Amino acid sequence: MNRSSGTSVHDALFKRFLSNKETAQDFLDIHLPAHLRELCDLESLQLESGSFVDDNLRTYYSDVLYSVKMRDAQGYIYALIEHQSSPDRHMAFRLMRYSVAAMQRHLDAGHARLPIVVPILFYHGKVSPYPWSLCWLDEFQDPQLAGRLYHAAFPLVDVTVIPDEQIMAHRRIALLELLQKHIRQRDVMRLLDKLVTTLLLGYTTSQQLHTAIHYLLSTGNTPTPVAFLHQLAQRSPQHKETLMTIAEQLEEMGRRKGLRQGRKEGRDAGLKEGLKEGQKAEALRIANVMLNNGLDKQQVLQLTGLAQADLAHCQH
Repeated sequence: MNRSSGTSVHDALFKRFLSNKETAQDFLDIHLPAHLRELCDLESLQLESGSFVDDNLRTYYSDVLYSVKMRDAQGYIYALIEHQSSPDRHMAFRLMRYSVAAMQRHLDAGHARLPIVVPILFYHGKVSPYPWSLCWLDEFQDPQLAGRLYHAAFPLVDVTVIPDEQIMAHRRIALLELLQKHIRQRDVMRLLDKLVTTLLLGYTTSQQLHTAIHYLLSTGNTPTPVAFLHQLAQRSPQHKETLMTIAEQLEEMGRRKGLRQGRKEGRDAGLKEGLKEGQKAEALRIANVMLNNGLDKQQVLQLTGLAQADLAHCQH
């Protein structure tokens, strides 16, 4: 938060008082809503860091953050106390942002459940009473619509449970949903008929098809990708050119890969053979030296690993 020097003086006094555990206990005992106060064991109050780092590595601060254990239950409540000496139109949203950050840090600490975070605004500005709503839903153009959305489960599109026939009626999104639903099956060739039917509806652009086929071939499973593309092309005339081009590119890549592999294997075989011949030549040279120095042939054979016939090539 950017605060003026005058405001920081007010902040310093506020934090000095509220950072004291006993003072904070009195504050919360007096100012917490009754139904929340009944849940809190204020003896367990513990001061937490109010510094948070967002996804863009920007640091922002709440003024005072306390954790407190719940009575007769396994759980935590956080009291987030924010000090303001001037009104802020978006204070409710700011408090919500701090609250979510506190929840995230609670999860990062290894807890399995979100804590209850109670934002409390302490205000002593010149404008009185405080002029802005502290219900964050009131910041929306349509608070009732926002309330219906954020007080219920969020919309879910689970393609794993949507029947294929229903997916295929989803017009321009059908191909995406169908592919991502079935991408993990053992052989995508089984998906051929449904893909053809979806493509024949005419909703898929050439660019979308190209991307979808690349995804299918790189992520899915099929032992015969070229044959799959040929069949799809023959049965989808409006996309035949695109599909045949991809199939030809795939075949060419296969040929090049085979050629590279053949060359590599040839080089490896030649290198291995050359190494073997070089080792034998060196063994013959050593054997020749040994024989010229009067070593017995049998000893030379044992020391060099050569065969009896190899010694015929030695000059001794």
